[in-house]
Amino acid sequence: MQQLMLKTAALKDFPIKPCPLESLPLKAITLETSLIKLVPMTMQHLEGYCLAGNYPQVWQHMPINRCQSQDIAKPWLAEAIKNMDQGLELAFVIINKVNNKESDKETDAVIGSTRLFRYNDKDKTIELGHTFITPNFQRSHVNSHAKYLMLKHAFEQLKMVRVEICTNENNQQSRNAITRIGGQFEGVLRKHRRAPNGDYRNTALFSIIDEDWPQVKQQLLATGKSQEEFSHVPR
Repeated sequence: MQQLMLKTAALKDFPIKPCPLESLPLKAITLETSLIKLVPMTMQHLEGYCLAGNYPQVWQHMPINRCQSQDIAKPWLAEAIKNMDQGLELAFVIINKVNNKESDKETDAVIGSTRLFRYNDKDKTIELGHTFITPNFQRSHVNSHAKYLMLKHAFEQLKMVRVEICTNENNQQSRNAITRIGGQFEGVLRKHRRAPNGDYRNTALFSIIDEDWPQVKQQLLATGKSQEEFSHVPR
């Protein structure tokens, strides 16, 4: 007993410290082009997150509308922020950067959200998902720019060799969008995800690997009016 007390006392002299920022597997970062900005999610984005996503069509293939209220969205954001603090994922809100014609200021409106998560350092893989875009900006430049930024970060900065993108088997709009950016369909994973109500969904699995990235990058760049559109020059 005395030895145990001595060991406990010794441990108090060496409290566990949080991992320093430089040692985190994934470090929070802002990514941007000339048209959009991906900003690390914080609780300050809660209201904008809900306003951007509270549309039935956004969640029609999901078991719950996570933007229906701030009470529902808050735990979802809190979990993402906690995982970011631990370096386990990168959760972003998507900001539209359309210039106001009356001034040279940029808007800061949240128009969606997206994440890089399920990071596997051993195998150098990561998943891209939890993405939604407010209906007014669907089928616009936003998805191409967001995917360009995230894939570029995954392959060129994080040195991943594989990025997975998953969606509900029945979400044809999402499947088409993934195919358009160069995702390779690998099959359907049966009973792959379990919803809070206990139901299971089948998942359509897509991937982009490092050998695909140069071609996928050029395809994404070709969706804009010019390649410069995908660049960001700090003011």
